[in-house]
Amino acid sequence: MASRAVTLDLPESLYDRLRNRAESAQHSVETEALEVFVTGIEELDDLPSELADAIASLALLNDLELWRAARSRVSSDMAATVEDLHTVRQERGLTEVEAQTLNGLLRQQERTMLVRAHAAALLKQRGYDVTELFSGE
Repeated sequence: MASRAVTLDLPESLYDRLRNRAESAQHSVETEALEVFVTGIEELDDLPSELADAIASLALLNDLELWRAARSRVSSDMAATVEDLHTVRQERGLTEVEAQTLNGLLRQQERTMLVRAHAAALLKQRGYDVTELFSGE
């Protein structure tokens, strides 16, 4: 297989994390970087571009920002509106505007859940115990 060399300037903190992952897996930094890149590309190929962009940007976050993303929730108002629209749909059906509103809200909820799950996975990869994120839900 033909290959091409790529030179990347990484922030020190990102390089350190990559080096630590490589050491844990007993890989070279280059091998670990390639594995991370290939895994990320494969995961993102299956997602709509909006979701892929949201997920891809998580890898650049520091740990505090990742914890914030992993704990994010949809607003209670949004959740109530979704519930109300589901009830309306069952009782009489939705108007075109209501259906569009529901679809938009469901996409937002999906994005939030995907970001939360991926942020939790990244935190776990970084060695954190993420069980607190899933208790009491």
